[in-house]
Amino acid sequence: MPSFMIAYHGGSQPGSKEEGMAHMGKWKAWIESLGENVINPGTPLMDTKKITSNDIQMESDPDAMKGFAIVKADNLEAAIEIAKSDPFLGINGTIHLSQMMEMK
Repeated sequence: MPSFMIAYHGGSQPGSKEEGMAHMGKWKAWIESLGENVINPGTPLMDTKKITSNDIQMESDPDAMKGFAIVKADNLEAAIEIAKSDPFLGINGTIHLSQMMEMK
């Protein structure tokens, strides 16, 4: 079964601790609903550096990648349905979905 990376971009920070806890509850329920299709339930990214051949800068783009999850699905269409149900979309985030190539 192919693996897919769900990359999280942008999104709004919770306005209160209660909002944050409510969102976390939705995320936990979503992860549980995926069952064995979850490979990595989510990895937040912090302190991202933008590196070029000439420079190193702190990433400042508000729509930069904020984290990722890895799921498996029968095909791209099934992975899209998983991504569409992700609660990250409810906090004004954007998801980029990529099928991962298995290197052997």
